[in-house]
Parts: sequence; structure tokens; C-alpha cells
Amino acid sequence: MGTAGMTGAVGVTAGGPLVVCTDAARTYGTGTGAVVAVHGASCTVAAGAGIAVVGPSGSGKSTLLHLMAGLDRPTAGEITHPGLPEGPLARHIGFVFQGPSLLPPLTAAENVALPLRIDGVGETEAGERALAALESLGLAALAAKLPDELSAGQAQRVAVARVLARRPRLILADEPTGQLDRGSAEQVMAVLLGAAERLGAAVVVTTHDTRVADALPTRWHMTDGRLVLPDGTDRELQDRELQDSGPQAPREPQVPQESQASRRHRGRQEREAR
Repeated sequence: MGTAGMTGAVGVTAGGPLVVCTDAARTYGTGTGAVVAVHGASCTVAAGAGIAVVGPSGSGKSTLLHLMAGLDRPTAGEITHPGLPEGPLARHIGFVFQGPSLLPPLTAAENVALPLRIDGVGETEAGERALAALESLGLAALAAKLPDELSAGQAQRVAVARVLARRPRLILADEPTGQLDRGSAEQVMAVLLGAAERLGAAVVVTTHDTRVADALPTRWHMTDGRLVLPDGTDRELQDRELQDSGPQAPREPQVPQESQASRRHRGRQEREAR
């Protein structure tokens, strides 16, 4: 994917924190069967920030996003949203899910407009904003289509339009380009980041695609549920993981140190020999 149309899209100066995670952890299950999805993550998402969270499948990226969005609760630590207005988080945080998320009985336009109607936006305004969001993603011709009439890529782009129509302060996108072809992925990212710039919103995207990650100015890494930030906060952990996984340098041979008792015994033998 070319990033020429994507780089530089996030140009808003970072401001006050929208999300603050303090030693946030999420464990599923108890006892010997417990699985720790996120280990004590501490991070801050400022207004206007553009962050890519990269890492292998199962590393905890999606769980971290769910915690930030308030879709899940940490089992330890704390997550706060000091920069967001009071009220339901869903009104200020837009979430793009990794899998299908459209309601089957509703058309594409109705799916996009539904969150606005729930927020109390009038029917006419909600419809106009829904159509504008669809048009920005090249989907205006699909406004009257039902989800089962859309391809997986088209359905994902409608889900992105649904988020943009709500004009959130924070956009969390879980592998938003995972089901898209190269051209569609580039378009989605360009629109997503362009909309974030216009709204002054922060964007946090999980991805396996380094080209998508390159379109964002900040990159975080997750490995085995541990969040590694670029400021070196977790540098010791990162170094330790590299040492554990990488080839070990040969050690210098250790010369045994002669004990004090051995020296006394050797001295006695030398005196007797004389």
C-alpha cells in the first residue's frame, strides 16, 4: 500500500489526555486456567494523537482497545478518560470492530445513522450525516443495500462510515483494513486519518500491516500482553525479551576461585615436602 495519501493526515497538535491507563491489566478465568491478556499497561492517548499498536495475533492488542473504549473492564489497575465530556463513552469514542458489526435488517445508511438517532439527533440530520460519511468512503451507491448484499470489504467500510458520522473525539480501530484489498485499505486509512484531523480526534489503530502503521506518527508494540512504548518506559522488558529469544553470546570460561581452606591445606603440604 502506498502511504503517500496517508502520511501527514494526522496533523493535529496533541493536547490533553483522552485516555489514561495506569497499570491496567485484564485476566480471563481464575486459578491455573487463568489467562492474562494484558499485563499492567500504562499509557496515555492525547487529543489529536495518531497511534498504531502492532504485534502478533494474541498479543493483547484488541483487548487493550476494548479496555480503552470501556467495552471491557480491567481486572487490575485503572483506566480514566479525563479529556472526554461526562456521559456515555460511546458518544465520544468511535469503535471500528475487526469482524462484522452491521445490523442485518438495516440498510447501510440506516446502520450509519442509527448511533446518531440513539444520541438524539433528528432523523433528517442523521440521514444527511450518514450519507455524507458513506460518500466520503465512496459508498453512496450502496446506501440502500442490506449488509448481506455487501462484500466483506464494503461492510467494513460502512462500519468506518458509521464511526465517522458520529464525529467522535477518539477513534479506536481494531484491524480496520484486515478484510480490505490494497486500494480500499488505502482509501479507508486516508479518510479515517483525514477525518481525525478535521475533528481534532485521536486515532488508535491495531494492525499487522507495517504500511498502515507507517501512516501514523507513533507506534506501540505489544508482545505476550505487554505494552512496549517508544519512550523506553519498558526498555528493560524489551531487552530481556530479546535476550530470552535471541542467540546467547558465549560466556567467558569461569576460573574456580581457590578457597581459604584449600590454600592452607596446600601450604601445609608444601612445608612437609621441604
